[in-house]
Amino acid sequence: MSALRVVLTGATGFVGSRVLHALTSTTRDTPHGTGRGSGRELSIRALGRSATAPASAPPGVTWTPVDLTDRASLRKAASGADVLIHLASRISGDEAQCAAVNVEGTTALVDEAAHWGVDRIVHLSTAAVYGPGPHHGIAVDEITPAPVSPASRTRLAGEAPVLAAGGTILRPGLVLGAGDRWVVPALAELLERVPAHWDGGRGLLSVVDVDDLARLIATLATAQEAPPSGVHHASHPRPVSNGELMAELAALGILPKPEEDWPWETCVARLHATPGRTSERQFSLLAQDHWYASEEIWRVSSCPPGPGPLARLAAAASWYRAFLAGRARTGWTYSRRDGT
Repeated sequence: MSALRVVLTGATGFVGSRVLHALTSTTRDTPHGTGRGSGRELSIRALGRSATAPASAPPGVTWTPVDLTDRASLRKAASGADVLIHLASRISGDEAQCAAVNVEGTTALVDEAAHWGVDRIVHLSTAAVYGPGPHHGIAVDEITPAPVSPASRTRLAGEAPVLAAGGTILRPGLVLGAGDRWVVPALAELLERVPAHWDGGRGLLSVVDVDDLARLIATLATAQEAPPSGVHHASHPRPVSNGELMAELAALGILPKPEEDWPWETCVARLHATPGRTSERQFSLLAQDHWYASEEIWRVSSCPPGPGPLARLAAAASWYRAFLAGRARTGWTYSRRDGT
């Protein structure tokens, strides 16, 4: 049986690097023990700005230089492929910069895939497309998406060409694990600015461990049966309360444990009184209800969701402690607004 030929974008990113390792593990038997794998060897082509593999990359992967903002560089990028896994995105910058990657780049890449007859596309989006919330266990598009940032607006727009091609789109919520430079660092900043339990820690959040998300993506890409098309929430099925998350981070020595419990109005007032990088909207995203019904994609793919992101945190604890300590040693402060 010939090898299953996979093209992967974003292979050096937080999620993409884990997907790359998950894919290389599928070359033995069926992927991830799900019993639904193709049983075929994989031929993996990683697309990125460099043709040189990073030192941490697994062997046997072909690296091809492309630029999602340069349509000409994407020609033949999907030639001979069976599967396209599109994980690359721009998450900072203005509207035009984000659109160049997330909309125009995605459109050009999907057009190339269609030209070469690629009939399976798995694309990573985000639950941030729904906007500020709060959201309470909503199904896909149960409410009209209302993204508020250039990144989330253009990522929503970038879903359209994938949907038109019959692809599978995943919208995870908060993604945790070694390499997370947004969720836990933002919580650390917020805890410095608002040193208390936030409204009792009752806010429910959709969260997923990065390696569990990578398993899901690899399963969808390599399973014998075609994955379900359309949009799917891709967090762990069980939401996590902010209080549970903060308690586990404290138990692992990643964040301090606050002594007081402040009502939400007090928390917001203290946030505005203490300047920092994280906005009130982002504070709300991390502290109030933002959870999305996510059971279906794990069920239909026969991919076990795992024990949950809190159970996985211990494996990432040393990375988080080192990352946060490194920022402290280099003089990084949470009041800086320059985005570094």
